[in-house]
Amino acid sequence: DNEDSRQRALSEGLPVHDLNDAAWTDFAALVLAPGVPLTHPKPHWTVVKANEIGLEIIGDTELFCRQHEALGSKARIVAITGTNGKSTTTALTAHLLREAGRRVAMGGNIGNAVLDLAPFADDIVYVLEFSSFQLELTPSLAPSAAALLNITPDHLDRHSTLDRYARVKAMIFANQGPTDTAIVGVDDKMSRKIAARLRGMGKIVRISTKETLADGIYAEGRAVTVSEGGKAIERFDLKGIDSLRGEHNAQNAAAAVGLVRSLGLGAGEIARGLASFPGLAHRMEIVGRSARALYVNDSKATNADAAGKALASYDDIFWIAGGRAKAGGLAGLEGFWPKIAKACLIGEAAPDFAKQLGSKVPHAISGTLAAALEEAAADAEGSERPSPVVLLSPACASYDQFPNFEVRGEAFRKLVAGLKGVTAKAGETP
Repeated sequence: DNEDSRQRALSEGLPVHDLNDAAWTDFAALVLAPGVPLTHPKPHWTVVKANEIGLEIIGDTELFCRQHEALGSKARIVAITGTNGKSTTTALTAHLLREAGRRVAMGGNIGNAVLDLAPFADDIVYVLEFSSFQLELTPSLAPSAAALLNITPDHLDRHSTLDRYARVKAMIFANQGPTDTAIVGVDDKMSRKIAARLRGMGKIVRISTKETLADGIYAEGRAVTVSEGGKAIERFDLKGIDSLRGEHNAQNAAAAVGLVRSLGLGAGEIARGLASFPGLAHRMEIVGRSARALYVNDSKATNADAAGKALASYDDIFWIAGGRAKAGGLAGLEGFWPKIAKACLIGEAAPDFAKQLGSKVPHAISGTLAAALEEAAADAEGSERPSPVVLLSPACASYDQFPNFEVRGEAFRKLVAGLKGVTAKAGETP
């Protein structure tokens, strides 16, 4: 709700009302923005009002799904969710389809909002990223193919418990039929439970980076293998594909492979698409190099699990971390402490992170991103370590200092560009 939106609505001939004074009984539904609290920490006042009068509460994604059904559209919907990796998987899936000559519209929680996408056409594949907030508000979602990558603690301020968060994530499969495909990562406890519950309810494809699956898609080293009946039937080599470096990206690739195979892409088409994938900004994105150090923007790492993916990919790390902490803080990252030369801490979480690091990791409370980069860069450039990396991978939300992770990442990119002796990069993945 802002003045620009109100003026645009008026220019389109749409009536604009103050919800404080509006006749709520005239409304067909309350269309809620994803970030507005539905239940926790407490319902928004509009939610309370809607519940009092029995008014349905939905999101823009629900309007999209209802229109798809009302038109009887044959357009395929591919839906992707997960705590981490969903944006990369969504972009990769869309890229594979485009490279194979399919018409694609990508959006949802990435890029364009669903109601801004191309009008329904039978030959379009809509590749949509869904956050847990959006899934809660989309009860009619019935994708031809859907993927749940992983579930780790996140957004518990919104969902209150991990069990409730997992139930919301599982809603992505709720309306699938026997001919639809469900891709489920099985490397975490919650997702494994969901995969087990889905057995017998359609085509279930399990994916893993931890185990060799007799039936499913698994990553081993830098290869993704499709297995059926204990036999490897397709194998995709990720060596040399820098945008898909790391175990987490192998999981993303496995999910994307499963999704596009369900839509009829062949092995050759998939291999060519994987090789040309450019990656996404703010996800282990190299933004600068000097004679001594590498500068990496991983601003999208808004929780410890995501930050761990970047920490696993480098040695000799000068780590910039902090912001608004998620539940658990830095728990689970202890195994990476020996790789960290120094941590420069920012934002609200800095004092608590300093306590968690204690004497095990050299650290300083820098406060701001600019101060942290100045300190980390000076230390990295003067370090005797063989391969110093200045890594922004905050393990925190950005909201204490920045509107979102993109703005935080762009700020880091600009600050790096201003460093003496550093060649700024437009953005490349490692």
